[in-house]
Amino acid sequence: MEKNFEIKIEATSNPGIVKFEANFFLTQHTSYEFENIDQAKNSPLAQQLFYLPFVKKVYIAQNFVAIDKYDIVEWADVQEEIAEQIKEYLNSGTPVINETESTTKKVPITIYAESTPNPAVLKFVANKKLVTAGHEFKNIDDAKQAPIAQELFHFPFVKEVYIDENYISISKYDMADWNDITLEIREFLRNYLEQGKEVLSANATISKNTVEKQADAEFEKLDDVSKDIINIIDEYIKPAVASDGGNILFDSYDPNSKIVKVVLQGACSGCPSSTFTLKNGIENMLKEMLKDKIESVEAING
Repeated sequence: MEKNFEIKIEATSNPGIVKFEANFFLTQHTSYEFENIDQAKNSPLAQQLFYLPFVKKVYIAQNFVAIDKYDIVEWADVQEEIAEQIKEYLNSGTPVINETESTTKKVPITIYAESTPNPAVLKFVANKKLVTAGHEFKNIDDAKQAPIAQELFHFPFVKEVYIDENYISISKYDMADWNDITLEIREFLRNYLEQGKEVLSANATISKNTVEKQADAEFEKLDDVSKDIINIIDEYIKPAVASDGGNILFDSYDPNSKIVKVVLQGACSGCPSSTFTLKNGIENMLKEMLKDKIESVEAING
């Protein structure tokens, strides 16, 4: 399926640099930095950007283009126009980088295993970004649009797979011990990624984008308390949950019973400590921040 690129503008810690993030990867294993139009001879996109007189440097990596500008303009005046220009370029199908032997350098992939609060789940962290949004797969049928997850399900001990940012959380069956299978999974993931194979198909990313757009539309229909709950989850709770290899999603809020229901994914799904986390972490935070509007929080395992 043809990719439909969208661009999101992201500020950085450097006020002179802005990132233009795409919803698909632009490069797989290599980062590029161009200081002038001559250096950018293998990147038609970077060359085009250098025609803008305020562009000082162009960086292209994974799913974003970052631009360092001269002080002659303010980002607020030009960033929307640049985002649209990059979007049009990407949707034209023109290559971002014309690969040559000098531009193609195989970047070594490293994978390390990290424990999670759930003893049945291990988090495998890569030194490169794998996806731009979280994806959960309960079985091999769910993974039709995720080649890496499909291959993981060929291991008889793999129960569920959750992929987000630069890590893959794997849930195992009790038949296997992590001490016996961790090295095997690490080697599989390292070899798979070094070969440049697809993590997700274009269809999976498009489907995810469709779901997110629907979620945004649904958000606008929610009551104010539900919106507050979602914002608190996104800002305060999701980052902590992600560090444990999982994800949390808002499901519903009942204004009569004042019960909040959430969906747990990845390492959090079925985790023995998730009840403690819900009651002593999430529930307490929501009660504190929303006062008498919250009675309790209940989990629906994703």
